[in-house]
Amino acid sequence: MGEHTIVVNADIEQATISRYIYGHFAEHLGRGIYEGIWVGENSSIPNTKGIRNDVLTALKRLDIPVIRWPGGCFADEYHWKDGVGPREKRKRMVNTHWGGVVENNHFGTHEFMLLCELLGAEPYICGNLGSGTVQEMSEWIEYLTFDGESPMANWRKANGRERPWQLKYFGVGNENWGCGGNMRPEFYADLYRRYQTYVRNYGDQKIYKIACGANVDDFRWTEVLMREAGQFMDGLSLHYYTVPGVWEEKGPATGFTKDEWFITMRKALYMDELIKRHSTIMDQYDPVKRVGLVIDEWGAWYDVEPGTNPGFLFQQNTIRDALVAGVTLNIFHDHCERVHMANIAQMINVLQAMILTKGAKMIVTPTYHVFEMFKVHQDAKKLAVTSQVQPIDTGDYELPQISVSASRDREGNIHVSLCNLDCDSGANVHIALRGTEQLGHITGRILTGKDIDAHNTFENPNVVTPEVFEDFKIESHRLDVFLPSKSVAVITVEPWSKGA
Repeated sequence: MGEHTIVVNADIEQATISRYIYGHFAEHLGRGIYEGIWVGENSSIPNTKGIRNDVLTALKRLDIPVIRWPGGCFADEYHWKDGVGPREKRKRMVNTHWGGVVENNHFGTHEFMLLCELLGAEPYICGNLGSGTVQEMSEWIEYLTFDGESPMANWRKANGRERPWQLKYFGVGNENWGCGGNMRPEFYADLYRRYQTYVRNYGDQKIYKIACGANVDDFRWTEVLMREAGQFMDGLSLHYYTVPGVWEEKGPATGFTKDEWFITMRKALYMDELIKRHSTIMDQYDPVKRVGLVIDEWGAWYDVEPGTNPGFLFQQNTIRDALVAGVTLNIFHDHCERVHMANIAQMINVLQAMILTKGAKMIVTPTYHVFEMFKVHQDAKKLAVTSQVQPIDTGDYELPQISVSASRDREGNIHVSLCNLDCDSGANVHIALRGTEQLGHITGRILTGKDIDAHNTFENPNVVTPEVFEDFKIESHRLDVFLPSKSVAVITVEPWSKGA
């Protein structure tokens, strides 16, 4: 059992942890949109204008700040005009990327903006640069945001929306190094410069423009984009998935081995190195960190569940995924001066989902619970943390057993998020809180599971769910915490004046 020492410097606030780090991603992929979010107004499943109510209720508990849509690879074959107007007249298309199924376009611009309004989330729309035209992208912005007399504004009004929407985030293409056109960085940089010119700001709207960034460790892509187009962007994306195997055989979502557990943890921790190296390149061209690193696709990717459409990317979600989420969010906190946004892939029924549905049934996943527990960090001040963490020795490599982050919210509460990456052993963690007055009331919550692949099912939806955590002792300004194996915990320390 490891012994670990952590010092939280409550008097050293380093940066603000943007709430947009807790963003989500909903693509037209598998059952992510249709059945997951959209059931239609005539469905027997209770809904609000076609959006299912049980999903809305669950998502509202996460305080979702932003949702990315419509893709993903789907974005660069999506033509937005096919998804507005009377639904029975909307053009049908084949979703060539994801399963070859027919897309009826019933969930389009109006429906997505309604979803964001119902959840209080900012829309992040990804435009079609791969197969779309400059005019098409320009007119989408006009349709969404122009408050005046114009062809697109008039069409929006005819389709039932009098006032324009507020649109903060817009992506100019997606994965243009791959499914978005197999482009070279120099070619994409020139196209980005052209297309973004016509992503106009109407009225008092100021759109945050996001350029397509690198695939994993393609550092040359980042260098070229920052050099050739950095002055024209507000954000640059990065995509990285935690894959324990290889792309052809990624490994199962359940029934995996301990070796696969530790490989997954090692792959999740690689996010830290990627951010550091891409940020170093960005710093050369943007030392004041004006351009945000937008990690708008991340999460665990395994083999699909047996018997499901391989193009639907449906996978179970276990306590292992909770650790992937917790570790990754802590890493984002560490780099919050550069990381302005992140979007987990994906929200419902796809990859590392928050929610799984089966007809009228719905369950939330261990990943959902981590996002709900960690939401206390949204827009909080990151506190300086130093640590002496003992490693896990797998025989082939070493991993830190503990991942930690700390912040102070607007009410003065200090939140410490802890992850024990070891699936075998617990950990004794000694947390010194320095630079603060006497400690007030202390509470905790923890998420863990009996088995390394513990997960929730429609028959047993609460196998992995947060519980009250009290396995700690208070010694002056020190907390002695025992973390069980494979666990994620959040400890909250209220200020003395509040807790007295």
